[in-house]
Amino acid sequence: MEKLMLLCKYSAECWLAILALLCCVCSLPLDVDPVCTVEGTAKYRLVFTGKWSQTAFPKQYPLYRPPAQWSPVIAVTHSTDYHIWRKTEYASNGVREFSEKGEAWILMKEVEAAGEKIQSVYGVFSAPAIIGGTGQTTSEFEVFSRHSFLSFIVRIVPSPDWFVGVDSLNLCEGDHWKESLSLDLHPHDAGTDSGFTFSSPNFETIPQEKVTEITSSFPSHPANSFYYPRLKHLPPIARVTITKIKGNHIDSLPPPYAQFNLVPIGNEIEDTIANTPLDCEVSSWSLWGLCKGKCGEPGIKHRTRYIRMKPANNGTPCPDLEEDKDCDPDNCV
Repeated sequence: MEKLMLLCKYSAECWLAILALLCCVCSLPLDVDPVCTVEGTAKYRLVFTGKWSQTAFPKQYPLYRPPAQWSPVIAVTHSTDYHIWRKTEYASNGVREFSEKGEAWILMKEVEAAGEKIQSVYGVFSAPAIIGGTGQTTSEFEVFSRHSFLSFIVRIVPSPDWFVGVDSLNLCEGDHWKESLSLDLHPHDAGTDSGFTFSSPNFETIPQEKVTEITSSFPSHPANSFYYPRLKHLPPIARVTITKIKGNHIDSLPPPYAQFNLVPIGNEIEDTIANTPLDCEVSSWSLWGLCKGKCGEPGIKHRTRYIRMKPANNGTPCPDLEEDKDCDPDNCV
C-alpha cells in the first residue's frame, strides 16, 4: 500500500483507481452461513453408525479388555457463538475428561454454563453407547432458527483421548430446514494424552496440544494404531445421518429397550470398505550373540528379531528374522 501511495502522490486518476479497487474487494461475498429466517422449530432424527471393524482397521484392533466400542453420543443444539470442541483449538477440561475417561459431568457443566451466560445453547441430548466397533444408535432432537447448529462428540473406546464428532453443523439454509445430511467421521486426538495405541496407559501431554485429526500418516509413528502409510486416506471409522422428521413432530419413541438395541452392520461394512493393507511389523534386532568358531579361523555371530504383526490384505511381507555376521572367535588366546 505504501508503494501505491508513492506512485499516486501526484496523480488524481491513480487515487480514483485505488478507491475503485478497494470497493471491489470490500464487496466480495464472505464464506459464511446465511442468516436463518425460517419460522418455528424442526425435529430431526440422528443415527450414529460405528464402522470400526477389524477388516477396515486391522492394526492393533482391540478384541478384549475392553473390546472396540463407542461411548454414548453427547450432542448439543446451539447458536453460532458456541462450540463443544473445535479442530486446531485446545480442548476444554470437559472434553478432556470425556475423551480420556468417558466421564461427561464436567462437560455437562460447561454446556450448562454456556447456556446460562450467553444463552447460546438450546438443548442437550444423548444417544446410547454401542457395545461393539460396529452398530447403530439413534436419538431425536429439536432446533429452531436462533439455535440451528448441531455439535456432538463420541469417545473411541478404548483409546488415550481419541474421539469422533461434528462441530457446528448448520441444519438451516436461509428460509428452510435441510431435509437430510450424511457425514463420514474420522478420528480426532484431543491433545491431552500422548498414547500411541488404543490400549496405551495414561501419559499426560504437557503442555497440552490442540485438537487434531488423526490420519493414515499422522502422527507419523509406526506404533500409532491408525498408522497405515500405504493408504492415502483412512476409511471412515463412523458415519452420522441427520434426517428431518416429516410433519415437524417427534414420532412416538420406541420401547426403552429398543433404544439400546444395536443393529449389526458388519456385513454391510465389509462389502463397502476394501480390506485395509496391513504391512508386516517386526521388532528391533537383538544384541549380537557370542562369536562361535575355531581359534585361528573366521567365526560367525548371530542375531534375531521377531514378528510383531503379521501382514494382511496384500501388505508388505516380513523381512528376514535372522542375520549372521563374520567375527573373530571369542575366548581365543
